[in-house]
Amino acid sequence: MSTTMAAEDIRLTVSELVDQLTPGQEIILTRNRLPVAKLIGEAPPRPDRPDPGLGRGMIAILSDDDDILQDFAEYLP
Repeated sequence: MSTTMAAEDIRLTVSELVDQLTPGQEIILTRNRLPVAKLIGEAPPRPDRPDPGLGRGMIAILSDDDDILQDFAEYLP
C-alpha cells in the first residue's frame, strides 16, 4: 500500500512520518507532481534468541513423580 504526498504540503516532521509507517507501507514524496523520494516501513528486527523468562508460566508440572527419575539414576550426580 502506498501513499503519495507533495513534499511542499508535508506539515509533519520526518520522525512523525516514520512513526506512522507500518511494515510494507510506502509514502512517496513528490515535487511538481514528480516522485522525488520514497519512505518504506520496515518490520523491526527480530532478536536471534528470545529474552530469558519470556516463557515463564507457560509450562505446568502436573506431578512430582520421583519414580520416573529412578530410570535415570545412573545419569544423575
